[in-house]
Formats: sequence, C-alpha cells, structure tokens
Amino acid sequence: MQIDVAQLETHRVPLTGHCYRMMGSLIDADDAVQLTMERAWKNLSRFDGRASLRTWLYRIATNVCLDLLGERARRERPIERGEAAVVGAPLPELPREHWVEPALDSLVVPADADPSEQLVLRQSIRLAFVTALQHLPARQRAALLLAEVLGWPASDIAENLETSVASVNSALQRARATMSELQRTETPVTLTPDQSKTVENYVDAFLRYDVESLVRLLRDDATLSMPPIDFWLQGPASIRAWLNGPGSGCRGSKLVPLAVNGLPAFAQYRFDAQRGFYAWAVLVLELEGDRITGWNAYLDVSKLFPRFGLALTA
Repeated sequence: MQIDVAQLETHRVPLTGHCYRMMGSLIDADDAVQLTMERAWKNLSRFDGRASLRTWLYRIATNVCLDLLGERARRERPIERGEAAVVGAPLPELPREHWVEPALDSLVVPADADPSEQLVLRQSIRLAFVTALQHLPARQRAALLLAEVLGWPASDIAENLETSVASVNSALQRARATMSELQRTETPVTLTPDQSKTVENYVDAFLRYDVESLVRLLRDDATLSMPPIDFWLQGPASIRAWLNGPGSGCRGSKLVPLAVNGLPAFAQYRFDAQRGFYAWAVLVLELEGDRITGWNAYLDVSKLFPRFGLALTA
C-alpha cells in the first residue's frame, strides 16, 4: 500500500487532540505527534492495511504518549492546589510542565469531522475533563480515551495496550468511577442564549474595565487562576479586590475572540505607553447557567501565542 507524507499529515490535527488529552499540554502533544509521524514513516513497511491508517496511527500515538509520560508527575490546575489565596499573598511560579495547558480548538479538533464527532471531541477537550484525566494512571487514561472518545471496542484496546480484554474492562470501570467523582456538571458545547449574553457582557465590562459589572457576572464560588503562577482566588469579593488592586494593569486591554478547550476564550493584549498593545494572557471562561464559574488567565504567552497563531503585539 502506497502511503506518502501528505497522507500522514492529514491526521495531524486529530492525533494532536488525542495526545493533548493524554498529556494535558498542547506543547507536549506536538512533540508526541512529531514522534508518531517519525515512527510511522520509519515503519510504513509494517502497515499491512488490515486496520485503517487512522487506527494504526492512533496506536502509535498512544504508545508514544505512554512512553513520554513514564513516571512523570501529573499536570494540574492551580484550583487543585490547597486553599484559595488572599490578595497580597506571594505569587510563586512553577514550571510550565506542572500545569494543564490550554489548546486552541482548531489545533485539536478536525474541521472536517462530522457534527456528532465534533460534539464528542469538543466535550473531551474541556478543561475540567482534561484535568480529571490527569488523575488517571496513564494506561487507564489511554483505555478510557480509546473507548469513550474514539469508540474502540475492548478487544482493539487490549491489542493496542498488549493486555487482556478483562484487564481493559477493569481499567475502564475504575477510570469511569474516578472521572465521575472528579467532574462537575459540564455545560453544553454550544452556549445557551443566556450564556452567550454573559460572554458579551463580560467583554463589554472588561473593555471598559468596569469591575462591578464583571463581578456581577460571577457565581458565588467562581475562581480566578493565572498559571504558571501558583495562586488562585475564589468568590466575587476576592476577585473584586484583585481586579481593583494587582489586576488593575489590565485596564485598557484589547481582547481577540478565540475558541479554546471548547470554551469561550480571548487573547488579551495589555497596553503600555512605550510598547503599545502587547500579549498578556489567554483568557478561558467556564460557565454554568448564566454565570461565570472559572476565569482562567494563562500567562505563558511566549509559548501559547505563537502556537495559537497570534502575534505578540497588536
């Protein structure tokens, strides 16, 4: 069977999505997919066509991720680390390898997938889902993704992971139980009219830097986090104090709409009289009902903006 590099490349986006769910990082997923492509190219002579090229590539990608994960500590979000901070507390940073990182939808969800597949894929890149996945042992994680996202039967998963069907079914049972405990109720992939209005109001208030209007959009248990800073706040009062204090440098920012992790998001450019508008954060909003429950500001712009195809100045 004749397969060329161009045919392999048509699978890069869905493979990146699979590796992102496994790794919790788009940057690490890129590395895993590149290794997958290299292994596939070197081993094309072993591809006999009994399985589809897509399935064969997913098998390679899964094993690449398992190799890379090894004994690596799991990635997490600041909101998983201890109690919420208070405004004025120290702002220590941890390396990017510590955190679950965001992913631009177009880099991990293929545009040519049918609507039902797109629905599953977007739901499976939600921050809450990807974060919960990181709590699973790597092989459980792989089994769950192959079953729940890709729809593989237990027999194919067992062959891929070189184990028995009984072991796969046991791993899936444990993985599903863990995920059920960790995940809150997910909002639908498509925002409701009320949620769309909340996002519109957020943009309007943020651009005017109307702190009181922003705070009114928050649920009582809303959180604000800023990876790679090991720090998070909870509740409208604390977030108000932050916005009126250390966060006030965001006044006068520009926002560029994005779709990130199946959620409404924005590239934020702060303004400086000497530098003009410069990259500051990727903002990702989580909503339940018509209120914002998670305000996530990812500050690693040197990595994220170029990978998202965004300029570092606006």
